[in-house]
Amino acid sequence: MKKKYIFWLVPVALLAWASCNDNKAASKDAAPPPTPVSVAEATRAEAIYYDQYQGTVVALNTVELRSEVTGFITGIYFKEGEIVPKGKKLYEIDQRKYLAAYNQAEANLSGANAFLLRAQKDVDRYNMLLKNDAIARQTVDQAVATYQSSKSQVEIAKATVASAKTDLSYSIITAPFTGRIGISQVRLGAQVSPGTTLLNTISSENPIGVDVVINEQDINRFYTLQKRSTDTTFKLQLSDGVTTYNKPGKVLAIDRGVNNQTGTVKVRIQFTNEQSTLKDGMSCVLKVLNNESGDRVQIPYKAVTEQMGEFFVFVSQDTIAKQHKVKLGPRIGSNVVILDGVNQGDKVVTDGFQRLHDGGKITLGNPQATQTTK
Repeated sequence: MKKKYIFWLVPVALLAWASCNDNKAASKDAAPPPTPVSVAEATRAEAIYYDQYQGTVVALNTVELRSEVTGFITGIYFKEGEIVPKGKKLYEIDQRKYLAAYNQAEANLSGANAFLLRAQKDVDRYNMLLKNDAIARQTVDQAVATYQSSKSQVEIAKATVASAKTDLSYSIITAPFTGRIGISQVRLGAQVSPGTTLLNTISSENPIGVDVVINEQDINRFYTLQKRSTDTTFKLQLSDGVTTYNKPGKVLAIDRGVNNQTGTVKVRIQFTNEQSTLKDGMSCVLKVLNNESGDRVQIPYKAVTEQMGEFFVFVSQDTIAKQHKVKLGPRIGSNVVILDGVNQGDKVVTDGFQRLHDGGKITLGNPQATQTTK
């Protein structure tokens, strides 16, 4: 009797085992559930952004003051670091020797003029006598030669006066233009030599320049800006990284050629500087308005993924997520400008795309909650 029950139970067990395997296979073949994601709509908004270039503030006019004559400093007539107007007397070198030389040259010129006047009278008188045959022709010729020699002596005396006057003027050093003068390199009583002794440096401050180095690919852009720019084209961020200098700038000069080793070219931007905020040698960041600024499509930056240097987003199409390759512009706050790949109104996946593939099914939900539950 027991054997009959055993034979009956064996087929039942086999049927139950087969049914269980069929259920497992069916569950494997079933489609995975949709991935819960969060989405955000791509919108158009004003996007004003700037390209940045490291810059250096430079004076448009800088001169090293040096003496043209030898002597001792007998006067200093400025306060170090102040703005000095053009023509202001800055240094005086001992003038006694140069004043004496000038006075002597003037006296020599007076003597030469007197001798010339006498020679002129002799020529006039001898010519009158020659008309009456009262004097030899040779005497007249000698008088004319003396007159010509006297004229030459006058010219030499005039040149000597001019030279002495120049040396005397060099003993007074004045500001060649309005600018800020630095700390004096010499003191009262110091001896200076022509062309070698640096007295001081003076630099103009208003207007002032900012030098930047650009790639040769940007040259045409800056040539265009040189012809046409607005008050918002250039902005300057000072070295503290916080302060923005909002005075308008313009392209003053583009260097004559490209550096064949670096492929770069220097550009100088001019700014007004009435308050002397910008100082020669300061470092700064020049911000140049990007040509792509304007009304642009923007999406949250967190929706973007990078794969081998290329950027992608998932766009929701009903219950399907399609992967789009995108071209990025600059970041603006938590958003990023999309130059190509996404249109206004598209809904991009911002959360949950880590588990997505192109064409995967999605459902709107809370991806974080799903991850927590798992």
